[in-house]
Amino acid sequence: MSTDKENISEYYGKTLQSSKDLKTSACCPVDRMPDFMMPLIQKIPDEIQEKFYGCGSPIPLSIESATVLDLGCGSGRDCYLLSQMVGPGGKVIGIDMTEEQLSIANKYKSEFLDQNQRNCGSIDFKLGEIENLADCGIEENSIDVIISNCVLNLSPDKHSVFKEIFRVLKPGGELYFADIFSDRRIPQSLKKDPVLLGECLSGAMYIEDFRRLMTSLSCPDYRIVKKSAISIEDAEIKKQVGMIGFYSLTVRAFKGEYEDRCEDFGQTAAYLGTIPESPDFFDLDDHHRFNKGKPMKVCGNTSKMISETHYAEHFNLHGDRSIHYGLFEDCGGLEKEKNQPSSCC
Repeated sequence: MSTDKENISEYYGKTLQSSKDLKTSACCPVDRMPDFMMPLIQKIPDEIQEKFYGCGSPIPLSIESATVLDLGCGSGRDCYLLSQMVGPGGKVIGIDMTEEQLSIANKYKSEFLDQNQRNCGSIDFKLGEIENLADCGIEENSIDVIISNCVLNLSPDKHSVFKEIFRVLKPGGELYFADIFSDRRIPQSLKKDPVLLGECLSGAMYIEDFRRLMTSLSCPDYRIVKKSAISIEDAEIKKQVGMIGFYSLTVRAFKGEYEDRCEDFGQTAAYLGTIPESPDFFDLDDHHRFNKGKPMKVCGNTSKMISETHYAEHFNLHGDRSIHYGLFEDCGGLEKEKNQPSSCC
């Protein structure tokens, strides 16, 4: 195990005893948990929740009977939540490299599943590294949905992580994750600091490098769902990284063939309101809210995201890709795209 990974395991396995020990808000949830999740969270043991260090709620909708993989599952909070959402026909796999965290995750699993067996899918926790999912027995094209909650920034080899993600996702499968991003590259002198690393700051991905990485892996269009600025109150940490802007982003991407620009094929889509947790609207990203029953113009990429994925049954898509009308009118062209984190209509 590399020095960075040893430092991370030490920080999350021994240094931190609960989320109260964190020095910044980077590894703390910054958005309000949806109301429908509250009764599900209440069923999860307190110790698991106390040792949860995520920065968001990257739990996608419409995942009943799905196989879901949680990268860097830690104490397993999101896995316990996901198991209730996938239901008895689904499966949740959690992978983490910190034994102390996994011991907490496994500690309550049997009791939890026994108490909720009629409503929950299976949970399987694996000790391993997210850069090499094959060693954990995760096969190619075997996963419907991958989530991660403030963990990918901790990896020293992000290219391998995302390459593995797209290897194991099924065609049309979804990556939905929350993590810390920065508005510039982190200086090399700060990347090895164990506290900054453990606080999810020194490993934060510069948003433009993330865009380049995703493009190199044939994913030119990802979508930002939520964005929140990270507040750094600790004086010593602020002295070190105060010049850098940090943000918690929730991002989704899909495995498929997408274009690097928003192209117009004259298509419209209407949300049917059939996802129980969101009967009135569906938010694909931070600028695509589909109101129930209201047709909305969509670019070719957006049409594929809602018609060739696990969301397909919840939409009525009108039109095909037989006629091309040029660049989608609301894309704004290259000048606008320079100022956006991803290419999207």
